[in-house]
Formats: sequence, C-alpha cells, structure tokens
Amino acid sequence: MIKRNIAFRIMYVVTIMILVAACGSYMRQPLQTRRAVLGPESPTKRNLLNLPAPQEKIVTAVYKFRDQTGQYKASETGASWSTAVTQGATTVLIRALEESGWFIPIERENLANLLNERKVIRTSRAQYEGTDPNNENLLPPLLFAGVILEGGIISYETNILTGGSGIRYFGADISGQFREDRVSIYIRAVSTANGKVLKTVYTTKTILSQEVSIGVFRYVKPKRLLEAETGFTYNEPTDICVTEAIEKAVESLIIEGVKDNLWKLKDQQDTTSLAFTNYEEEKRIMDEADIFGLRQYKDNRGKLSLGVNLGSNYYSGDLLGAKVTPNFSFQLGISLSDYFRLETDFGYSDLYIPTLSNNNSYIGNMALKYVIVPYHKLSPFVSAGAGFDYYKLGLSNHNYYSKLNGNVGVEYLFKRNIGLSLSGGANYYLNDQIDGEIIGNYNDFSWGLNLGLKVYLIKSKQKK
Repeated sequence: MIKRNIAFRIMYVVTIMILVAACGSYMRQPLQTRRAVLGPESPTKRNLLNLPAPQEKIVTAVYKFRDQTGQYKASETGASWSTAVTQGATTVLIRALEESGWFIPIERENLANLLNERKVIRTSRAQYEGTDPNNENLLPPLLFAGVILEGGIISYETNILTGGSGIRYFGADISGQFREDRVSIYIRAVSTANGKVLKTVYTTKTILSQEVSIGVFRYVKPKRLLEAETGFTYNEPTDICVTEAIEKAVESLIIEGVKDNLWKLKDQQDTTSLAFTNYEEEKRIMDEADIFGLRQYKDNRGKLSLGVNLGSNYYSGDLLGAKVTPNFSFQLGISLSDYFRLETDFGYSDLYIPTLSNNNSYIGNMALKYVIVPYHKLSPFVSAGAGFDYYKLGLSNHNYYSKLNGNVGVEYLFKRNIGLSLSGGANYYLNDQIDGEIIGNYNDFSWGLNLGLKVYLIKSKQKK
C-alpha cells in the first residue's frame, strides 16, 4: 500500500510538471495541415510605417545587398552547405524601402534582365508595327537613382551568450538552457552625383534559442520502471531577425538623414514627433550599452553610498545549541574605482553563544568590495575584510573579538541610484575563546544571510 502511494505521488508530480512546463508547446502543436498565409511582420515594421511623411520621395537603387559573413549553418551530424543567414537580403531591403514611404526603389539587382526585356519590346514593335528599332521614343526612359544603397549582412556571431540550469532529485529532473546569436547589418547611402558617402548606419538583432526538458526515471517497484520525459525548444526565425534588423537600419537612415539635412520632412515640425524622440532616447541608451547591447549604469553607483543591512547570524563553534539570531547595521561606502569600493558597517548583533550570559554585541567591519559588472542593473559582488565583536560581558577577559570576514552576493538597482542586495558570508574569529572553550584545530566562526538597501550619492565623473 505504501509503495502504491509513492508511485501515485510520483506520477502526480510528473503530470503536474509536464502540464506546467510543456503546456505552451503542446497547445501550439498543429492538429491539421496549415494553409498558406501572409508572412508575419517584425515589431520594427510598425515604427517604420509611423515615420512622418517626406517632402519628396528619394529614387534609390540597390544593386546587391550581400551576405558578407561567409558562414554556414552549424551541424552536429556533419558538414552543412546551408548558409547561416538568408541570401535574399536585397529583396528584404527593397521591400522595407518601398513600405517606408520615403523611397522609390528601382530595379538594379537584375538589371540585365530588365534591359533584355526592353530590347525584346523594341524588336517586337519594330517587326510587327514597322517602326524604327533605334527609335528610343518607343519606351519611356529608365529612372536613374539619386542615391545608391550599399552594404550587407556583415556579421553573424553564434553563442555570444549561453547558459542554463537544472535540478535532479529522486529520479526526476528538470533543466533548461538558452543560447543567443547576433546578426549585424550595415547600410551606407552613396550620392550618384559625386560618389560621396552620405550616411552609414549600423543595427544588430539577437537571435534567441531556448530548450526546456523534464523527465523522470525511477523504479516504483521491483522490476517496475517508470520513465517519462517531455520538453520543448524555441528558435527565433533567422529570416525574421534579419528583416527586423534591415527595417531598423532603414528607419535609422531616414532619421539620421533628416538630422543631417540630406532629405527633408513634409512638415518640419515633425522633428519633435514621437518617432524622432523615441529614436533619440534609444540612441542615448545604446551609447551607454556594452558590447552585448545591455545598458550600462556608469553614473548610478556614485562616489558615496549609505545603506542599512538586516540579516541573521548563526554561531558555529565548540558547543552545541546554537540558534539563528538577527543583526542590524548601518553601512557607509566610498568608491575607489568602478570595480572596487571600501565599505564599513557598524551595528547590533544578537549572536547566540550558549556559554555567554549576554549575547548582545556591537559589531564593526571594514571590507574591500569587488563589483563584478558595475555598469549593469544586476551585478554580483564579493568582499573580504576584517572587524570586531564587542561584548559587555563574557567568560574571559576579552570583550573585543577580532575577526576576518567574507561575503558573496548580488545587487539590483531598481532605481537609478537605489540598490537592493542579498548576500551571504562568514566571520572567522582570530581566537577560539569567544565561547569559553578551546577545542579542536579551528577557531570559532559564524555565518548568515543579509538583506541590504543602499543609496548612492555624489555621481562620479565619467570619461567620454
């Protein structure tokens, strides 16, 4: 009966895990064949369509917008001759130019086909209508471009960010992993009048891949094995990512061209429109971003910081009977560099030591803190230093107990200059007399968790 209950519980847990983790993927499974539909649009398409109208559309030629990466798709089964990105980027760019409402794209990629067809038309009319085949008035002249767009897909980087996590217990496991690739687009506008490069723009788009898997492998009874697994993967379509990067580049080219007086708006007051203000804000944010496109908070962790810590203590020494007790402290920090800070804290601790009649103590610490990624909102850190505990009463003649300490934690800036931190660490006392017993080869120590709130003041000057 007990074994049956265990098997039932395992089946119940596995069923819940499958429903929770794989519900989204199973709901999207096609139950019948799907018909052809219009292609999905990228989120950037809306921004491109909402741009203000131009004073005059620009006749533009695109001869070849090439894949310049030279990369092939990665394959685990052998060599693959499929390219990593689309070879039809010229068509994507022409469509973006056309739908932006700012350009009149003309055919240049297959110009030979166009000229041959015009030649066929002239020859046919001369043969069947008796006209002179050299008369150029038979067909209107071809449009010529004032601007040529050059460039291409210049980079496709794989595995720029990878990671994952998982847990396995009692024969059941759940795990997930992700990978980020990145595609980069460059476009330059060239004047056909003098060959001058008028403007060059650059955009990137990350390509996300995710995998989640759940499984169980356990003997519920002798010779009875329960095995089940499920999961799903998500791969962002590469062609949609390339399309979005190209559309963003066209948007950037239009706005940057207006700012440099290369082309004009129908209404000059539109420079204050939402499309322009959003672009300027995005550009400002990206100026502060790192190579992964994550925003850097260089001006938020200032020269001076004030904070409070609330946490717990747990004595670990020569005696049994320890309890978890609270502590509280005020903190003052000074920036030495972007990565290093010197921090001191003073406060109250109620470290419970069985042999002390009065466990209340005052604590003081000074530590050197290393912020691993100081320009991000979320940053792990480590610190090491020294301090003391002061007891009014004790079993020995020593009221001051010096110690070494270390902490590991993470801090999150939920406001521009206000951070919330969670850390854990240990204090190692430099003598073995805090509990009145000298036993073993190691001194007494304590450890605990801390929750902190910190305000950063006096912004540091940043070099351009």
